[in-house]
Amino acid sequence: MRRIGAVAAVFVLAGATLGMAAGTAGAAPAEGPRVATTCPTGWGSGAKGGAAKGADHLEDIRTGRHECFDRMVFDVPGGGQIDYQVQYVDWFYSYPEGEYIPVIGGAVLEISVGAWTYDLDGVPTYPGEEGEPLPGVDVSGYSTFRDTRFGGTFEGQTRVGLGVRARLPFRVFQLDDRVVVDVAHSWTS
Repeated sequence: MRRIGAVAAVFVLAGATLGMAAGTAGAAPAEGPRVATTCPTGWGSGAKGGAAKGADHLEDIRTGRHECFDRMVFDVPGGGQIDYQVQYVDWFYSYPEGEYIPVIGGAVLEISVGAWTYDLDGVPTYPGEEGEPLPGVDVSGYSTFRDTRFGGTFEGQTRVGLGVRARLPFRVFQLDDRVVVDVAHSWTS
């Protein structure tokens, strides 16, 4: 009986020693621990929309790269609650003419934002040209974004085609005077 207890004690001590050795073998360098980035998941790829009051004027569309996603921002100063609809489509068409506009990428997000691209006097507030890439937006080198196309403005709605690498999860939310569209770099980030 004593022999079994002694053997068990040896195993416990050996396990503790191995555990400490394994813990120090993977220890972080002197500059501090490396923190792994945890990317959000669960956004899904289904259509997303938001209710709104009256439309205002689109002034800018810009993009940014983040560690877990690529971002597109629609600036609508004074817009308050801004109407939006974002969904994957098989084909992207101009608005309202309905002419096909090719968009490069493995999948295409159609983004409609409740904002005009000109003011009440007909003066442009955003210089987008139907069927052309978004002015001032360069998505080369992005992880997810591949192409952008301006789809036109009609009855207070502006449409943009966003070419992405593949059908990936995305989210849409509003900040003051902005609609934000984030597209994840992968499904399992």
